[in-house]
Amino acid sequence: AWENIFKVKPAVFTTEEKKAWLATMKGVSLGSDAFFPFGDNIERAHRSGVEYIAQPGGSIRDDNVIDTCNKYGIAMAFTGIRLFHH
Repeated sequence: AWENIFKVKPAVFTTEEKKAWLATMKGVSLGSDAFFPFGDNIERAHRSGVEYIAQPGGSIRDDNVIDTCNKYGIAMAFTGIRLFHH
């Protein structure tokens, strides 16, 4: 647990501190073992500085996900390997 690593509880970042820290992120990659079903997942990834995505593909909405990646200049590769199992 984090309590064993820290001597004092870290202060919670303010919204502005979070935004400033995220703005410094470059070359962020995102990998998923399941496909992205909607472009809104990509919208959220973009807000976190993601520039590269690897995912298996296979969603009936892959075209929407590709279009959203193109909108933000995010490079995406389909691995064709799905590791997500129930």
